[in-house]
Amino acid sequence: MVLGNKLHITSQVELNRVEEKLSKQKAKQLFESGDITQMEVGTFAGLAAIHSYLFGEVYDFAGQVRDVNLAKGNFRFAPVMYLQQSLAHISAMPQQSFDQIIEKYVEMNVAHPFREGNGRATRIWLDLMLKKELQRVIDWNAVDKAEYLSAMERSVVKDLEIKHLLKSALTDQINDRALYMKGIDVSYYYEGYSEYKVEDL
Repeated sequence: MVLGNKLHITSQVELNRVEEKLSKQKAKQLFESGDITQMEVGTFAGLAAIHSYLFGEVYDFAGQVRDVNLAKGNFRFAPVMYLQQSLAHISAMPQQSFDQIIEKYVEMNVAHPFREGNGRATRIWLDLMLKKELQRVIDWNAVDKAEYLSAMERSVVKDLEIKHLLKSALTDQINDRALYMKGIDVSYYYEGYSEYKVEDL
C-alpha cells in the first residue's frame, strides 16, 4: 500500500526515490535560506513547521497530526486518541539541559506525530533545541546507525544509552554548513534513504 501523495506515484520504490530527492532539496534550502532560524524551538508547532517544509511538495499531510495508529515491529506509537494531549505535554517539557532535551526528543519519538518522515524532521528539531539552549549540535557522522537505532528502540524504557551516544557526538560547530549537510545525509541513511547526497542536489 503506497502512501497517498501529491505526485500520484503508485510505486513505493519510485515514491521513496522522489521523496528523498525533493525533501533533501528542501532540507538544504531550509539551511541556506536562513528559514531554519524562523522555526519555533522545542514545540510541536516548530516540529510541524519543519515537517511541512521538508515534505510539503510530496504529501498533503505534511505538518499535520496523523489520524491513524502506527506501530513499528512490536512497538505501538502514541494512540491517535491521546496524541493531541501528548503533543501539548511534550511542547511544555523543559529543555534547559542536555538531559531534558534528550528526554523531550525521546517523548516526541514515542508520539510519532506524522504518517511518515518523523525521524528526519525530529532530528532537525532536536539539533535546534541543542543549538539554542547549549550552543551545541550533534555531529551525526559520529553516530553509528545500528547503535543509534537500537538505543532509540530501548529509549522508551531507558534513555541512558541514547543520552550517552548523542552526548559523545556533540560539537560546537553549530553553524557549520558542511556538518549540517552531511548530517542530513546521515539522518536519511538511518531511515534507508541513500540514493542522493544533499550537496549534489
